[in-house]
Amino acid sequence: MKNRWILKEKGKKEDIKRLVEELNIPEVLACLLVNRNIKTYEEARVFFRPLLKHLHDPFLMKDMQKSVDRIETAISKKERILIFGDYDVDGTSAVALMYSFLKHFDLYLEYYIPDRYIEGYGISNQSVEYAKENNFSLIIALDCGIKCHSQIDMANQYGIDVIVCDHHLPDSTLPNAYSILNPKRNDCSYPYKELSGCGVGFKLIQAIAICRNIPFDELKQYLDLVVVSIASDIVSITGENRILAYYGLKLINSNPRQGIEYILSFSNIFRKEQKYYNPNQSIFNKEITINDLVFLVGPRINAAGRMNTGRNSVHLLISDKPEKITQLGELIDAHNSERRELDLKTTNQAIEQINNNSIFENRRSLVVYNADWSKGVIGIVASRLVEQFYKPTVVLTLFDGVITGSARSVKGFDLYNALSQCNHLLEHFGGHTFAAGLSLKPENLDSFITTFEEIVASLIMKESTSPVVEIDQEIDFKDINERFYTILKQFAPFGPGNMMPLFMTKNVLDSGKARIVGQKHLKMSVFQSDKRSFPIDAIAFGFGNCYDKIVQRTPFHICYHVELNSWQGKKTIQLCVKDIKFDIEN
Repeated sequence: MKNRWILKEKGKKEDIKRLVEELNIPEVLACLLVNRNIKTYEEARVFFRPLLKHLHDPFLMKDMQKSVDRIETAISKKERILIFGDYDVDGTSAVALMYSFLKHFDLYLEYYIPDRYIEGYGISNQSVEYAKENNFSLIIALDCGIKCHSQIDMANQYGIDVIVCDHHLPDSTLPNAYSILNPKRNDCSYPYKELSGCGVGFKLIQAIAICRNIPFDELKQYLDLVVVSIASDIVSITGENRILAYYGLKLINSNPRQGIEYILSFSNIFRKEQKYYNPNQSIFNKEITINDLVFLVGPRINAAGRMNTGRNSVHLLISDKPEKITQLGELIDAHNSERRELDLKTTNQAIEQINNNSIFENRRSLVVYNADWSKGVIGIVASRLVEQFYKPTVVLTLFDGVITGSARSVKGFDLYNALSQCNHLLEHFGGHTFAAGLSLKPENLDSFITTFEEIVASLIMKESTSPVVEIDQEIDFKDINERFYTILKQFAPFGPGNMMPLFMTKNVLDSGKARIVGQKHLKMSVFQSDKRSFPIDAIAFGFGNCYDKIVQRTPFHICYHVELNSWQGKKTIQLCVKDIKFDIEN
């Protein structure tokens, strides 16, 4: 499926001109800043030089003082505290953070991660019963709880207080928890709304530290957990998240906790001759980025909860015993390999189901069902199907007599709204614009498929039926040099709200070095013949099928990221090509 290229509009000329003059930077980079709503020297300074002192006062968050006072009471009375978290990366990293911080006090602590299959998402009835049976008087719920009304009511009946630390959108009515920390509460005036669940947990320990006169420097050790949660939960890397991510990455690159280090040891970015931290040498052969956390760390931490139990992820993240880290790390990597095989098998079966049924050809949506698919991978499979077919997609399986599923959307289509219109056919559903979970009775399956398709067909706009590539700037190769890259690198960390800049250059040619590498990738050296530019190395992953046309000296257009390639000790600027077109209109 061909992508539509959309070139973003430039900001106001006067804003761009001001930044060019005040910062002494190229116009292309000034445009990037203005498109990020950075228009003054001071705003640029804060953006390029994130400082921990710019973090907000945690007591600006509604219920923060109440939460801290309750925990202080628990500490003074030596109460038993149960730390509860979701089974995904955000939840397990949040539990690891809270447990690691509170264990320094004279407390009885345990952590509880629900079983994905038996208990499902959020505070479960089983976990509340466990708290009662084991005499816990306080539950701190992380990355969940904002919609767990009945479970929190049950805890209240048992005399157990619940502090909720969540970042998901609340219902119109909040649960009856002892306190609720969630910047998305309508009555919360906290200045930054996009914290991860682990980020909300960090604000809580920051507040406790302030009350106890604990220096902030002692909290920096937890920022690696926060950045892993920010990267893996795909939250916006702007404002406070940008600061937390910036310093979390610095920690991972200089002195990561052993659990994260071991997870990264399964990739080729780890110095294999060096097993554990050496203060005289970086343990990695490249700088760890948000992308590395998304693709190398997050899936492995997630795999524990998908294939076995998320408790293993927490244990790995809090452990400082090399033998235990090795044992858990190997187990989690094995779970990840198992998850990948299951993911691939399920994806292939779903694609086969779609290709073998002509009814899908003219549908605006995809709903696929197989009673034998694993509940743990259907979300991943839904994302894969959207990548291939670019339609709002629901993947369903049967679990414990109920059909359960995951849904994923395309750009510009509100999936949550569509599912809300199917609510009469569903047992439960929840999520947001682009991703959701749902369950329904088997007898409602056919009606749901029909109704969902009718709703999608009536609401989806034409521009949402094909994938879009948003390009930041059209530039010439002469704009790309060492200084350009040095400044561009300072835009990192990249992610939602601050994506890695994507550039476009038209009418380029290969210098004669084009070759296929790794069977399907294209390695080139490209130049602009009409601009008399010097050739620049380029790699286009998955574009080996363009080789024949390119070697025939056919001009083509590329959109790409500008990166630094390291090979045998030599570092050179390289274009990472994301798309190729031979006709810009298509």
